[in-house]
Amino acid sequence: MSQVVHISLWQLGLGTIFILIAGATSLIYKLGLEKDLFWGAVRTFAQLFLMGYALTIIFTLNLGWMVLAIYAVMIGFAALTVRGRVKEKQVPILIPTFVSMLTSYMLVSILITGVIVGVDPWWQPRYFLTLGGMVVGNSMTAVAISLERLFAELRQRSNEVEMMLCLGADYKEASHPMLAEALKAGMIPSINSMMGAGIVFIPGMMTGQILAGADPLEAIRYQIVVMLMLVGSTALGSLLITLLVRRKCFGAAQELRLTKTKGLS
Repeated sequence: MSQVVHISLWQLGLGTIFILIAGATSLIYKLGLEKDLFWGAVRTFAQLFLMGYALTIIFTLNLGWMVLAIYAVMIGFAALTVRGRVKEKQVPILIPTFVSMLTSYMLVSILITGVIVGVDPWWQPRYFLTLGGMVVGNSMTAVAISLERLFAELRQRSNEVEMMLCLGADYKEASHPMLAEALKAGMIPSINSMMGAGIVFIPGMMTGQILAGADPLEAIRYQIVVMLMLVGSTALGSLLITLLVRRKCFGAAQELRLTKTKGLS
């Protein structure tokens, strides 16, 4: 296979032309996105270079406890990101989000590296952190979507929920349709990605391996595993977080704690 084509610093800098194009579009059409584009580009360079140097050290040390600790930190930042995206003031979601993500993502990542890929040891950072990072990065969007939909459904259908509670249903029965809608909303993007993979687009991991000189057929096998694990982690993560947060939406007497959407009687 061919050697990897090296990208020099000046070539990397030349890539900023795409940010300039986006910035010019924002200025011309008065979108107000220039500041976000600038800081987004700065953070992209800083965070990825920092991660690159950190991974170099981690790969060299090859310590299991360090790999797991770093993965937990990655999940922690993902939980903070989800908390920032979900604009909910009445129900605390940070700790439930972190606990559910840590449980589900650790389980999926260990299963992938240790059983399906068969890495020995299973915590080998080159595999565990890269595959686990894909799980975190892709699934946290699904978690945020599920939470937003859960809160929206409970508020919009609060009369329905309260009526069922008055008729003797517990909070699980009263909120089951809303929970189902939230889970469905979170899982649809990953399902759509499976539908279009290989025809509409070439997925990221497969692209990276091919650019690195890997056999396309071997890259396909890895990509299939990645697509399947993303669906599984999305489903498991969204299920755990919505179950935990749903309980917090109801009080000790199983009354709905969320205020109703404005305009609803």
